[in-house]
Amino acid sequence: MGCECSKLSSCCWNSEYNEAVPQDHREENEEKGEADDLPAFREYSIDTIRMATSGFAVENIVSEHGEKAPNVVYKGKLDNQRKIAVKRFNRSAWPDSRQFLDEARSVGQLRNHKLVNLLGCCCEGEERLLVAEFMPNDTLAKHLFHWEAQPMKWAMRLRVALYLAQALEYCTSKGRALYHDLNAYRIVFDDEANPRLSCFGLMKNSRDGKSYSTNLAFTPPEYLRTGRVTPESVIYSFGTLLLDLLSGKHIPPSHALDLIRDRNIQMLTDSCLEGQFTNDDGTELVRLASRCLQFEPRERPNPKSLVTALIPLQKETEGVPDVAAAVPLSPLGEACLRNDMTAIHEILEKIGYKDDEGAATEVC
Repeated sequence: MGCECSKLSSCCWNSEYNEAVPQDHREENEEKGEADDLPAFREYSIDTIRMATSGFAVENIVSEHGEKAPNVVYKGKLDNQRKIAVKRFNRSAWPDSRQFLDEARSVGQLRNHKLVNLLGCCCEGEERLLVAEFMPNDTLAKHLFHWEAQPMKWAMRLRVALYLAQALEYCTSKGRALYHDLNAYRIVFDDEANPRLSCFGLMKNSRDGKSYSTNLAFTPPEYLRTGRVTPESVIYSFGTLLLDLLSGKHIPPSHALDLIRDRNIQMLTDSCLEGQFTNDDGTELVRLASRCLQFEPRERPNPKSLVTALIPLQKETEGVPDVAAAVPLSPLGEACLRNDMTAIHEILEKIGYKDDEGAATEVC
């Protein structure tokens, strides 16, 4: 995984390995979403990881998680030219090397096209590192909250919801129903613009599952009582992500539920989506989100029912916005994007724009 922008390119799967797998076996696994074309999980030496990341070079850092959990993700490339993402944990995060290895090996058995798959790990001395597939097209948070050229379209938002539900269904079927701190930064896009769920959140951390780093306003109610993640907690977090997709903002669930109860659904909807979906589709997504956000965990749906509900809503989509292919902004548009009021004022003066009182007005 990673967040280096690039133009969408050819498929990332290894075609040589594909040819070695029997066709009927591949087709069966494709129906299940399983990825047969990835190498088996392995343990890497620290020297290999250092070489792949150019000595953990600063320019290879693609994400950080702040002072409380300073775990850094680097991009890198192995000798076989496979691009990787390396998560380097804080030295105190995994004091028990055996627990780290057991967790990594367990998650490393998962192979699915809806996941950013874990390729291996490194556990030498105090080093604790995870090695995963590299995803070149940024996070959902970037495309949803911090877009620069154009907002994410409705069809792609629906695809994200479905693929995420399918990823959770797969993990649940493999005995990995727990996912820690599910949020928009845990979803990234591969080189074909398909959303993938990060494997890093599947790792049960050294605090025995007590791992919500988001604002408490967005955490499941039962987590505040017990301090533990449950499968139902993951569904609650999925509900918050549905709200993100619908609104283009991070809205506290309690506020969203108040709006839903007051039938003020328009206040939840991203104005950039006007005309892209029917009232029925919007109502269905709101209904699904409210089911996921039920206070009582047992009243929330399971991943399989989420998939069933989301499949009929799917539309044709062209993928995530490609900044490089965007229509260039006008000088005024660029100034507005920068919030450069001085430049805006100068441009308006040049074109002779006046407000009602005869003065040049700063607008964008």
